[in-house]
Amino acid sequence: MDAATEHRTSHVPQWKLDCVEEIRELADKYHIMGIAGIRDIPAKQLQEMRRSFMGTAKLVIYRNNLIQRALGGGDSDINSMNTHVGDQTALIFTDLNPFTLFKLIASSKTQAPIKAGASAPYDIVVEGGPTSFAPGPIIGDLQNAGIPAKIDKGKVVIKETAVVAREGETVSRALAEMLTRLEIYPMTVGLELRAVYDDGAVMTADVLDIDEEKYASDITSSAASAFNLAVAIAYPTGATILTLLAKAAGDARNLGINSAIPEPGIIDALLMRAQSQAISLSGNITDPAALGESLRQQIAEREKEQEEAKSGEAVSAAEEEAAEAAGEDAADEAKGTEEKEEEAAEGLGLLFG
Repeated sequence: MDAATEHRTSHVPQWKLDCVEEIRELADKYHIMGIAGIRDIPAKQLQEMRRSFMGTAKLVIYRNNLIQRALGGGDSDINSMNTHVGDQTALIFTDLNPFTLFKLIASSKTQAPIKAGASAPYDIVVEGGPTSFAPGPIIGDLQNAGIPAKIDKGKVVIKETAVVAREGETVSRALAEMLTRLEIYPMTVGLELRAVYDDGAVMTADVLDIDEEKYASDITSSAASAFNLAVAIAYPTGATILTLLAKAAGDARNLGINSAIPEPGIIDALLMRAQSQAISLSGNITDPAALGESLRQQIAEREKEQEEAKSGEAVSAAEEEAAEAAGEDAADEAKGTEEKEEEAAEGLGLLFG
C-alpha cells in the first residue's frame, strides 16, 4: 500500500468500512444479488416490503458510493453490476432463482395516491355516480379539481364519467387532493428491479419479465410440432414409438387389403370385400339360375332392406303431406269462422243501427 492510499484509507470512517464489508459478506452468503430502485417509495411501505420479504429475501439500503466500492472489489462479473447503481438504490440478497425474485418484487407493488406536480401515468378517469360525501363545500372542491358534481337526493353526485388528467399531464394540487379523497390511487409504488447477479451472469429486468402463460403455450406448441415432425419422418423415440408402430400396422393392413394378400389378420376384411364385390357383379347376370343359392339369398335380403328403406321414406313423406294438409284445413276452418263472425256483427249493426 502506497502512502497516498494509506492516507485515504486512514481517514475513512469505520462505519463505512463496516458497510462495505457487510455488502461483500452478503454477496458471498447468498446465491443471488439484485439491484433495485426505491425512488418515491414511502418509508412505511418500504418497511412493509422488508417484513414481507422476511425468510425469503434480505432488503438492505446503502449509499451508492459504498455499494460501488464493495462491488468493485470483487470479480469482473460482479463489477459490471455497478453500471446499475444510481439514483436511490437498494440491494436484495436471496437464494431464490432470478425469475422467482422478479415475481416476488412485482407482487409487492401497491397502489398509492398521486402527488401534486406529478405526471399522470395514464388517463385518470373519475366514474360518474353517487359519492359518500354529504352536501357542503365539497361541491366547490370537486368543481375546482375539474370534476363535475351536483347534489341529488341529499348526496353529492358526480354528474358524468370524465377524464380528469391525460397521460403525461401534470396533476394539480386540487386534483391530487380530491383523487385521494375519492380513494383513487393512480400510482403504482414498489421496487423497480434493475438487474440480478446469478453466479457470474447478469440479467436485466426485461429478461426476467416473461409471460408465463405464453411461455407454457409456446413450449406445448413446440412439443406438438416436434412430435408431428418425428412421426412424419419416422424418427423413433420413447414418445413416438407407439404412434409409429400403430401407423406402421395400419399402413401394412391397408397394403395387405389393397394387394389381396391372404394373412390371418386381414382375411376377414378380404372376404367381406370379395362378398360385396360379388353381390355388386351379380346385377349384371341376367340368369338367376347361374347364381349360387347363398348368393341369391344375400341378394334377396339386400333388395328387401332397400325396399324397406324406400317404404320408410315414402311413409315419412306421406306423414309430412298429411301434416301440411291438416294445417291448411285448420287455417281454412279458422278463416271461415272469422268470416261468419264478421257477417254476424254486420247483421247486428244493421238491426240496431
